[in-house]
Amino acid sequence: MSAMDQLLSIASEPIGPPIGAGSAEILASRGDSGLELLEVLRARNGFYAFFSALHVFPLGQAGGERDLESWNAETLWRDAYAHLAAGCLFFAEDIFGGQFCIKDEAIFVFDPETGEQTRSGGTLEEWAQHLLLEHDVLCGTPLAREWQERHGALRPGGRLIPKMPFVLGGDFAIENLYVGDPVDAMRFRGALAQQLRGLPDGATIRLKVTH
Repeated sequence: MSAMDQLLSIASEPIGPPIGAGSAEILASRGDSGLELLEVLRARNGFYAFFSALHVFPLGQAGGERDLESWNAETLWRDAYAHLAAGCLFFAEDIFGGQFCIKDEAIFVFDPETGEQTRSGGTLEEWAQHLLLEHDVLCGTPLAREWQERHGALRPGGRLIPKMPFVLGGDFAIENLYVGDPVDAMRFRGALAQQLRGLPDGATIRLKVTH
């Protein structure tokens, strides 16, 4: 069994309906990685895994949840990052709203607080292998589980947003988390990433909140 098959075997039911004939256009220009993602979504069109710590976006309209196309719309939140998000197709996220994306036909982790990108595999199969081995770190599974044991299940699409950004010293702890609107959180963190760009570690900053 492949790593992706193992991941799908422990995932939720599909978020979206079966993929229609004209829904794959957004993946068509993404080379082998885009085709690989299309096959995954044909098998399960969007899903949650690891106590909802992993959220994979569905392709096409999915009721009240965000789909892959709308999540990647330039004016939803990507414009808050300017060039930092250029070339990325965001297809999944961790419990904190950290993004997984396809870029240059490889898979990357996109830090929403800094805009930094870390390669997580050349293929989705390699990405799935990393998730299965390291989902506690890559997805935040322990905090997702702890939060829901205390407060109940997350609403569809809900993410745990840090009250104090991690990059500014916020703790990876339940007390520093709240269930926030993912779009508002990404726009705020996009502005933060722009302000932090080029600053050395330990620099003093004055955080400007814009809307």
